[in-house]
Amino acid sequence: MAEDENAAQAQKTMSGKEFLCFVLASLVDDRDKLVIEENRDDLGTLCTVQVSSRDMGKLIGKNGQTVNALRTLLRVLGGIRNERLNLKILEPAD
Repeated sequence: MAEDENAAQAQKTMSGKEFLCFVLASLVDDRDKLVIEENRDDLGTLCTVQVSSRDMGKLIGKNGQTVNALRTLLRVLGGIRNERLNLKILEPAD
């Protein structure tokens, strides 16, 4: 019974991509250059983020604190959903 409740709870939580869209849309200035992709494989889910070059500093944060916090929150979200979530940041295209 507890497994059924856990599965139902996991379906109610947002995906890694939805979470990143929610957080990063309020963090970055160039929302039109924000690209988030989600790829699933047997190891888990990889969320790939690309922002403009002027928003890269905001995404990384001082000493990498912002990106580390995002990775920690993704791990917590993945724990709730019983899956592994990872974050990869791509170099800005512009």
